[in-house]
Amino acid sequence: MSDSYLTIKEPAEGLFKDKGSKFIAYAYPVSDESEIKEYLQYLKKEHYSARHHCYAWRLGADKKHFRANDDGEPSSSAGKPILAQIQKNDLTNILILVVRYFGGTLLGVSGLINAYRSAAADALEKADIIEELVKKIFWIEYEYPLMNDVMKVFKDNDLPQLKTEFGMNCKIKSTVRLGEYERIFQSLQNIRGVSVKPVE
Repeated sequence: MSDSYLTIKEPAEGLFKDKGSKFIAYAYPVSDESEIKEYLQYLKKEHYSARHHCYAWRLGADKKHFRANDDGEPSSSAGKPILAQIQKNDLTNILILVVRYFGGTLLGVSGLINAYRSAAADALEKADIIEELVKKIFWIEYEYPLMNDVMKVFKDNDLPQLKTEFGMNCKIKSTVRLGEYERIFQSLQNIRGVSVKPVE
């Protein structure tokens, strides 16, 4: 698995109109399903008079967790075209919801596919796409005489000290890019008397 992924920096909006129907797209950076539910509930309240609230999302650096929803539109005419835009841009940790206000003229399945795809694409064109790193958090524990050796590893690798606890022993919580974890783990384990425990 790659230790980086693409997502959007902040929420973005897009718009597409066809034969009086209005398709408003909202793209949000998200980290879990509870966040997705909150956005869905919020947008359904905001646009309670809209005919459809169709959406797609994808989560996780491995990009294996995703869903598409047509919300009453013909099967695969809404959710899938939205998801296709997420996949085309290789994005994850993202939700795109497209609100449709019906204009009185039926667009047909191909018209709907084009409309939902175009609205989602417009939102992504306006979004700021960024690369995020997958990180691993870990605790290290050691006795005071080992402080200099441990600090040298921290300094040489520019490791952050997220939390420190100095009691009978020293404890430091830190984080590192996933691809670098094994190397850092080894260099700390090589100092006799240091224990490294990943935070799952």
